[in-house]
Amino acid sequence: MRRDWLTWFVLATILIFGGCTAAASLTAVPMTVVPATAEPVEPTLTSAPPAPTAEPLAATVNGEPITLAEYERQMANYEAAMNSAGQEIADAAGATALLAARQAVLNWMIEQELLVQTAPAMGVTVTAEEVDEVIQELLADIGQAAFDKRLADEGLTLEEMRVNLSVQLLASRLTAEVVSQVPSQLLHVNARHILVATREEAEQLLTQIQAGADFATLARAKSLDVFTRDQGGDLGYFPRGVLLSQEVEDAAFRLQPGQVSEVIASELGYHIIQVLDRVEDKAVSAENLRNLKDKASRRWLDELREQADIQIFVTGESSE
Repeated sequence: MRRDWLTWFVLATILIFGGCTAAASLTAVPMTVVPATAEPVEPTLTSAPPAPTAEPLAATVNGEPITLAEYERQMANYEAAMNSAGQEIADAAGATALLAARQAVLNWMIEQELLVQTAPAMGVTVTAEEVDEVIQELLADIGQAAFDKRLADEGLTLEEMRVNLSVQLLASRLTAEVVSQVPSQLLHVNARHILVATREEAEQLLTQIQAGADFATLARAKSLDVFTRDQGGDLGYFPRGVLLSQEVEDAAFRLQPGQVSEVIASELGYHIIQVLDRVEDKAVSAENLRNLKDKASRRWLDELREQADIQIFVTGESSE
């Protein structure tokens, strides 16, 4: 079935499902967390579609087509949005942004199709009355003239927009169902850490700590983590799933209060961790809960992709 994608929802949905990145580090409360996103899958040229088709395809998802025309229309709308935002596509930065957009838009369209296919099995539906209600809200917000102009600018009919709105509502409800499983109370650990560049220096600091040196004092003097150094390396209370370094998090949850880890290697460098406290069933902060839900949503979408038969027939470059 042909599905058209209303552009004024595209950017917001890509931000939710497309793996937007953000800086993350081991920090004191409020914690800086792992972005709830995965790397986008770059569209790559594959073999021709398995059977003749009436229209050229950008991709298929479990046999359901995403037409090249739909994909190129979304890219045209995206480029127009970039130009409106003052981004010059012709310069190097614009070209890089455009390539990333081509990858993100196709990934978004693939994931929207996956959500549509998944909804029946999860018992999630959207009624015509609910779509009508959203349309009435849009009309009340922007007025009939602006509403009609947007449809014309997009080259969409009202019925095509209704299909898109239905998809957006399905996506919202499916995501809400998935993230509702994230607990609001979890085991929390309160820990400090020292980060240095070499294992040799970390081993020397660990020897000093084992000999009785004050952990917080050494962290203030030696740690490379500028976000926690002045607090003696204090990471605050955190549940599983929010630290940048999985190795540091795993070590922290293995330790009991008062214990100090061995030297822990991560992509950031070499760490020593000291656990100060453990609290069962502690309320998860709003920031951490939001990020845990983002991770749960991203993980679920990744699982859907892994289980799906996805064929991509365009490259990350212009298909012209």
